Amino acid sequence: MKIMRLVFGLILALCSAVALAQAIDLNTASAEQLEKALQGIGPKKAADIVKYREANGPFKSVDDLTKVPGIKGKTLEKIKPLVMVGGAPALPTTPATPSVPTAPAMPSVPATPAMPTAPAVPSVPTAPAMPSVPATPATPSVPTAPSATSTSKP
Repeated sequence: MKIMRLVFGLILALCSAVALAQAIDLNTASAEQLEKALQGIGPKKAADIVKYREANGPFKSVDDLTKVPGIKGKTLEKIKPLVMVGGAPALPTTPATPSVPTAPAMPSVPATPAMPTAPAVPSVPTAPAMPSVPATPATPSVPTAPSATSTSKP
């Protein structure tokens, strides 16, 4: 239990130190303030920052520090979170790129295909035409039988 309290106390102390740290305004800070507050900035660089500001006017951005002799990329990156210009904290000049690639866009849902139209229903078929048949069939001619009443002699 004591260890938990100790760990909690350390975390709280670290968070408090970060919250109480204030950025220094490059346009109003003295050489002494710059030297004390910025790690990696000694008395000479702090004096050079103040001299540059007095000779060229106020800094427009934190990146203008690279114009001061002796301050290059690594030093600037180290002190950038600790300084500001004109009351605004230092903002990165380039937008932050996400460390995780963004997911590809979801494909759009294809349009629902149109329903096929119902096949044409054939009309009711009519009864097939009957073959035309003569009303009375033709009767074949049959030879007539000799009549019994007539006798003929030769």
